[in-house]
Amino acid sequence: MSSLSLAVRDSSTMLRRNLLHARRYPSLTLNLLMTPIMLLLLFVYIFGDAMSGGAGRDAYISYIVPGILLMTIGSTTIGTAVSVSTDMSEGIIARFRTMAIHRSSVLIGHVVGSVLQAVASVTLVGAVGVAIGFRSVDATALEWLAAFGLLVLFATALTWIAVGMGLISPNAEAASNNAMPLILLPLFSSAFVPLKSMPGWFQPIAEYQPFTPAIETLRGLLLGTDIGHNGWITLAWCLGLAVLGYVWAAAKFDTDQK
Repeated sequence: MSSLSLAVRDSSTMLRRNLLHARRYPSLTLNLLMTPIMLLLLFVYIFGDAMSGGAGRDAYISYIVPGILLMTIGSTTIGTAVSVSTDMSEGIIARFRTMAIHRSSVLIGHVVGSVLQAVASVTLVGAVGVAIGFRSVDATALEWLAAFGLLVLFATALTWIAVGMGLISPNAEAASNNAMPLILLPLFSSAFVPLKSMPGWFQPIAEYQPFTPAIETLRGLLLGTDIGHNGWITLAWCLGLAVLGYVWAAAKFDTDQK
């Protein structure tokens, strides 16, 4: 059997393991999923009229949902960091190392499993958004496909970063704390309010961090707003974070094996 076939077989095995683990212990995923749902409901029904700038609650629903969808991905990947750290601290990785399995399959299983969970979480949060009034009537099939691709690419990039955070964390609590910026960054983006409403000195920080261009690109695809240069910035952030996370995670994983 070729090296590629072994990698695919072992990665599939690790993926099934992680999905079964998530199914048997759903509390972490549900807790992380509740954060974006609660924020969506809070900002729409409590602050919606005030933050819409007179445009009305329906307009604010359309504005906020794309940001919440990206925030959901950041929230879900915290569970990845916790899961990786738990595997490392409880010794299961050391047991895997004594077996004849492809070395990278453990990490790949975590990444693919996390991306699938992120897509499922985004689908659920999106359903909540539709239930409270979000509509994307003008988006074409190609734009929907591009939006889905954006979400998967963004989830993959953040997941590799989360894997690296999990590998450097001594326990699950530390992993959760280390990965907290993945859910805090959307709070300092255009997810809830336009950039122009922020202080002038802070606008460049909010504009060029990873979440803002991704949110604006998703808004453009689903709502027809102007994307501008945000699409290219989003692609650059996703590819950069994915490569950085992969190199970081692979280096740390190889170091721990020695």
